[in-house]
Amino acid sequence: MSSRSSLRSPLPLRVLRGVIIAAALVASLGPVLYGVLLTLRPASSVIREPLRLIPGPDEIDLSAYATAMLNESAGGFGLGRFVLNSLVVALCTVVLSILVSVLGAYAAARLRYAGRGVVNAIILAVYLFPGIVLSVPLFVLLARVGLTGSLAGLFLVYVASTVPVALYMMRNYFIALPISIEEAATVDGASLPRMLWNIILPVAIPGVVSTAIYTFMIAWNEYFYALLFLVQRREQWTAPLGIAQLSDFDVPVTVLLAGSITVTVPVIILFSVVQRFLIDGLTSGAEK
Repeated sequence: MSSRSSLRSPLPLRVLRGVIIAAALVASLGPVLYGVLLTLRPASSVIREPLRLIPGPDEIDLSAYATAMLNESAGGFGLGRFVLNSLVVALCTVVLSILVSVLGAYAAARLRYAGRGVVNAIILAVYLFPGIVLSVPLFVLLARVGLTGSLAGLFLVYVASTVPVALYMMRNYFIALPISIEEAATVDGASLPRMLWNIILPVAIPGVVSTAIYTFMIAWNEYFYALLFLVQRREQWTAPLGIAQLSDFDVPVTVLLAGSITVTVPVIILFSVVQRFLIDGLTSGAEK
C-alpha cells in the first residue's frame, strides 16, 4: 500500500464530510439563489406561487432591477444613485483611514514610550463604544461646521469610526513583522519614510489589504450614522438607507430582492479581486 493511500480518510468519514459541506452550501447559498430566481419572475407570479423556484420561459422579467435602480423621475426608487454615494464614501473612508492607520500603527508597534499599553487599549476602546453614545457629540460638531446632511460630513464620521479598529489591526501586523528587516535597512542608511514606503509596506501588503476590506465593509454597511445625518437629504442617501425604504409594505418583494442583490454585487467583486490578499493577511500573523 502506498503512503498516499494510507493517509486517505476512511470512506464513511469522507462521505460524512461531503454531506456536511453540501448541507453548509445549501444553507448558505440556498436563500440567495432562491432570491435571485424570484427576481426573474413578475411580482404577481411570485405572489401566486412563492415556492416555485424555476421561472417559466415566458415569464422571465428583469424589470424589478430597473425599478430598484432607476431614479424617481424614471419611475424607480433611486437605488443606483444611493449605491454610487455609498461607493464614494466607502472608498474615500478606506483611503484616508488606511493612510492614517499605517503611520499611527507603525508608531504604536515600534516606538517605546511611557503609557504605550494604555494608549493602545484606548485606541481599541474607542471603537468598542456604541455608535449611539458618540452620535450626539458628532452631530453637534458637524452641525457647527455645517456638514450635517452631506456626504462629506458622513465621510468624516466614518473615518473617525474606522481609524481606531484599523489602527489596532495594522499594529498587530507590524508587530508580527521581524524587526531585523528594519535594522538592516537602517544599517544601509535608509531614512524612516523610505524604509516605511519601500520595505515595510510591501511586506505588510496582505495586512493592509485585509484591513482595507474590513474598513470598506464597515463604511458600506453602516446604517445608523447615515440615517442620523442624511435622513432629510434623500439625494445624499447611501445604499443601506435605500434598501430600508424598499422594505415598505407597498414595495413589491421582487423589487426589494433585486435591490438587495444589486447592493451585494460590489462587495462580491471586491472580495473576488482581493481574496488572495485577504487570506494571506488573516494568516500572516500565524506564519511569522
